[in-house]
Amino acid sequence: MTTKQSQLDALRQTILDAHVCPELAAQATQLVMGSGNASADIVFIGEAPGKNEDEQGLPFVGAAGKFLNEMLAAAGMERADVYITNIVKYRPPGNRDPFPEEKKAFWPYLLKQLEIIEPKVVVTLGRHSMEYFLPGLYISQIHGQPKRIQFGERKLVIVPLYHPAAALYNGSLRQTLLDDFIAMPDIMKQLS
Repeated sequence: MTTKQSQLDALRQTILDAHVCPELAAQATQLVMGSGNASADIVFIGEAPGKNEDEQGLPFVGAAGKFLNEMLAAAGMERADVYITNIVKYRPPGNRDPFPEEKKAFWPYLLKQLEIIEPKVVVTLGRHSMEYFLPGLYISQIHGQPKRIQFGERKLVIVPLYHPAAALYNGSLRQTLLDDFIAMPDIMKQLS
């Protein structure tokens, strides 16, 4: 029986072998697949790696990652309990937003990641990851509200949150994000 982690490792190799977004790969240090518990109940999905993530090969290790750690702690969770990834697995040059075609190229691999991990809840961090699961909705209107969607064979709960980086630029979002995070354990309780 293969473990979930070995399936994720194989998926990482598949992405490398398929040369997904070669122009992005060419200017990135490495593929940033994701990190955390391969059997996590909660998966956090951001948009794309930044400079620190590209250097270390781990998602959310810069300033936004520090704030993410703080919020996890406030909600009584640790990084080791959850899985963290991004839609796009290579750093876009100059930290620009990922282009729609880059997100589209990586989307099937993100879906495969979720199939392997089988989380109860997917937390989208920012509008780039939210719009794929909840198209046509605005994060300002639905942040922190669990939405149940049909996801392949199973139902999946999506909780859209602002991106932690947004709180670094806009102090008023900081408390909003913290409040949404602190509600996560209650959302998990309601599901089980």
